[in-house]
Amino acid sequence: MFDPKPAKTRLEKLWSLAAHFGVERGANRIYLDEVVSDRLQLVAGLQLLRDELLFARPPVTSDRESCAADFSLPSVVTTQAFTNCGDRIHQGDVEHYHQVICSRFATLSEIGTLKPEAFHPTGGGTDDGATLAHVTWAHALDAGLRARVYDGNASSFVLCAFDLKTHCGRLDEGTNVTYGRTQESPWREPRAACGAIAGTLAHYDENNGVHRRIRRDLGEESFAYLSKEGVRTNEGVDITSLVAAAVVAVRGMHDTARALRTEMDERGMAHLTAHVTVNRPSMPDTMIYLARATVFQGELVIQGLGTDARKIKGTMRDMGHDRRLALTYDGAAADEGLPLLRESYTVPRTPPPADPFA
Repeated sequence: MFDPKPAKTRLEKLWSLAAHFGVERGANRIYLDEVVSDRLQLVAGLQLLRDELLFARPPVTSDRESCAADFSLPSVVTTQAFTNCGDRIHQGDVEHYHQVICSRFATLSEIGTLKPEAFHPTGGGTDDGATLAHVTWAHALDAGLRARVYDGNASSFVLCAFDLKTHCGRLDEGTNVTYGRTQESPWREPRAACGAIAGTLAHYDENNGVHRRIRRDLGEESFAYLSKEGVRTNEGVDITSLVAAAVVAVRGMHDTARALRTEMDERGMAHLTAHVTVNRPSMPDTMIYLARATVFQGELVIQGLGTDARKIKGTMRDMGHDRRLALTYDGAAADEGLPLLRESYTVPRTPPPADPFA
């Protein structure tokens, strides 16, 4: 019988932490102050199970099999998934993400390499939230491991972490700022980034599967608004491509979170985030944190920017020696706290299978 109280207590601690959405910042600030800080609330004080050596099963026939975890301890199995567009324009973002996020929550192979679920749909976000939810949950446990974890301690659970990402280029030419274009290097001509999103908005092709998917993720009203009117900041900076990228990322998070409601059993917990990576030549990528969500025990909680592009506005802020974009949603400053949206669902309650190796 599962005792959800320890997990719920940790979830409450997560939601007691403030989140600062919508402001273009350095990746470390977002990864550590937003993503890692949230997730560590969920695993604090528990035996963290993510090393394949800890999943060794009896009988012991080699030294490495003696590394098996003590499943009688309150434990959490973690698995990490992320998406991003496969465009090569990212400057160290994927490696940095592995170092800061995956090193803490992704599964480790027997030889110590990270094993995140990594998907690179053209344009970012996700090709299909239901598929991402399914494969991430299905790969976390097999029948034997599930039985050992569930039978080991009444409060043990499984944490699935997801980070849904898109990207947008940025060019600074004197005092002029352009979003949606960047350079491979200072010696290269400017180009579109993300090209898939820019192409969908400017030259939609019904025969292009990527265009159809991005348009679907934007929704017809947002697609019409962005492709015909566009969005400019109070200073006149065109942020149409960035707003589109934000909507695609948030839509991917929403779709994945809602799919998890029917994938995970009562011991499954998920924490999801959405981001836009801003590609800037000759400097590390900056990022904009967009939204977060959790799924557990019959409740889906979402906070952050929504998916209606007409409600997203922006302004440029002076930050140190730089100017950074700050977004609002439906008139509210995204970095000053946005309301929590709660949805109830029925938790699948399938009895765990017996350990075939017991």
